[in-house]
Amino acid sequence: MNKPFVYGTAVFGENFTDRIKETKHLRMNFESGVNTILISPRRTGKTSLVYRASEQITDPNIKVIIMDIYDCRDEYDFYERFASAVIKGLATKADQALRLAKSFLSRLSPKISLSPDPAQEFSLSFDIGPKTQKPEEILNLPEVIAHKKKWDIVICIDEFQQVGEFSDTLTFQKKLRSAWQLQKNVSYCLFGSKKHMMETLFQNKSHPFYRFGDKIELEPIDRSEWTDFIVSRFKSRNMNISEELAGAICDKVALYSSYVQQLAWNVMVDTEPDKNVTVQNVESGFETLIRQTSSLFKQQLSGLTTYQMNYLKAIDAGVHEGFASAKVLEDFRLGSKSNVSRIEKVLLDKELIDKRGDGIYFSDPVFAYWFHREYCI
Repeated sequence: MNKPFVYGTAVFGENFTDRIKETKHLRMNFESGVNTILISPRRTGKTSLVYRASEQITDPNIKVIIMDIYDCRDEYDFYERFASAVIKGLATKADQALRLAKSFLSRLSPKISLSPDPAQEFSLSFDIGPKTQKPEEILNLPEVIAHKKKWDIVICIDEFQQVGEFSDTLTFQKKLRSAWQLQKNVSYCLFGSKKHMMETLFQNKSHPFYRFGDKIELEPIDRSEWTDFIVSRFKSRNMNISEELAGAICDKVALYSSYVQQLAWNVMVDTEPDKNVTVQNVESGFETLIRQTSSLFKQQLSGLTTYQMNYLKAIDAGVHEGFASAKVLEDFRLGSKSNVSRIEKVLLDKELIDKRGDGIYFSDPVFAYWFHREYCI
């Protein structure tokens, strides 16, 4: 199905726009066995970039495995997901996966579940626990396979910040780094949707993954690239949008990739066939976007204290630094100076705010608009 705009999932093919430089950088890292850390705000296309770079690798001896650990709750969940992803990523059929598992994980009894739909992939599990397999054997599994098969393997782990939530996380992270840093035929690309937590994992000197690999920080795609893309996608549906209004779509969501595609689609849906896109269509599409995201934003604010809400209202009012000053404390009722740092930590952990070079801002441009309208007018 030809979708003119794609959002909420990884983007492939003609729906992927620009990122030429970043794609080349990441592909060369994959081909050269360089560990990579991808850091950027949510909805800026990290997952899509990883898939794009992996698609461009032509060497059959380089195997790219992409896994997601968003729902892993402890280290044994991780080992289970890791072993399954490695085996499935290197086998195209269930019987191949079984042979591979029995060859390299002989102490385990793999379980295969086949879907009644032949087009659906199979699932694989091992029931890994403290008594079934040593952690280092699981973590070294791709290196053992790569050495035996004479392959180079790249393992890409999405939502990697989840390991920071595990019990005794620093001990677990030390296990990962101790195993992975010695591997010669396997490299890792680690990325996630929570920028603040990723920065803590990889930029804090006291954490095991400090300086683990080449860090790539994704900047927003250039506005001119987006406007060209939007205009061309409208033309593909025999619809017309001016460069000015395509640019307005970008500006309303501060160039955040997923939001650009979602808003552009809303505008396309709002526009009558054989009619040119109007300012009203863009405004209507944006109102739809606000409705689509409102329940999520309400959930994000659930449980916040009055002090934390007041901090957000200060940002909305244009305060980006000096939150502990007497005037800001009084004007926005933030409590004591010591309270400010506690407020900030909670809001950073919830990814509601973001620290930048010139101060603290809302991390999500659509949330910023919604919050202003709901709480500050």
